[in-house]
Amino acid sequence: MAVEEAPYRILEKEGAIELREYAPQILAEVIVDGSLEDAGNKAFNLLFRYISGDNRTRAKIAMTAPVSQKSAPPEPIAMTTPVGQQSAPGGWAVSFMMPSSFTMETLPEPTDPQVALRAIPARHVAAIRYSGTWSESRYRKNRIHLEAWLGKRSLTATGDPVWARYNPPFTPWFLRRNEVLIPIATPKTVPAHAL
Repeated sequence: MAVEEAPYRILEKEGAIELREYAPQILAEVIVDGSLEDAGNKAFNLLFRYISGDNRTRAKIAMTAPVSQKSAPPEPIAMTTPVGQQSAPGGWAVSFMMPSSFTMETLPEPTDPQVALRAIPARHVAAIRYSGTWSESRYRKNRIHLEAWLGKRSLTATGDPVWARYNPPFTPWFLRRNEVLIPIATPKTVPAHAL
């Protein structure tokens, strides 16, 4: 079954690392506490209930990829993009990207006050792709590799790293697609016509 993924254009590729240009997105997001690995499980259930009809119009929303996780700011944020995860003083912000057919005006309002909707503008991102288990050690290893690559290229991060997971939990670990995404300033080496 095909799952809609966050749309992007590859600007440059070097091995497992890509510089990407992402289109604007809308995320459904929750802030949870716990370890990097536990936060995704806690948040997934809240977000899945929202897309399964736990919203004001009881509408079902298609699953998308990736699930993103990042550090949360000290105060709660409105709904955001793909299911991702990142860490911060406020815990972990875990998000599902909403299907591109929706706007902020047409998305059903969450009934759970923990679920927020957030619009993300178009942006540039450095990404590293890897397979394997959903472990903090694999995430950190790949994040450090990507940060070192950004440093060598003199590219500036404009936000916290995001852990993106594309597969359901029943996918064998060796077939899972995982990424670390770091938002960056517009690369100076990208020709103006490519933007």
